[in-house]
Amino acid sequence: MSARGDLIRILGEIEEKINELKMDGFDPDIILFGKEAYNFFSALLKSETGEEGPFTQVSNVRIEILDELGNDAVVIDSKVLGLVPGAAKRIRIVK
Repeated sequence: MSARGDLIRILGEIEEKINELKMDGFDPDIILFGKEAYNFFSALLKSETGEEGPFTQVSNVRIEILDELGNDAVVIDSKVLGLVPGAAKRIRIVK
């Protein structure tokens, strides 16, 4: 897939997971990116927009890096994560 196609896929999946959490009554406020996932995503953004990072938000949701996630990202509602089932949605960034 092209860089633009990958970027569209990733942004679409992030929006989908944010909306799923909102429909379930959550308030997603953080996207945890694995290190490899963040590097891949930021390289796509740089190539498509020409902007230099670091990128700190996607769809008005703050980005944090968690090395252990590797090629994945997780959209979470940090206020209830661990207290209420379903407060997180995982996304495969690097396929």
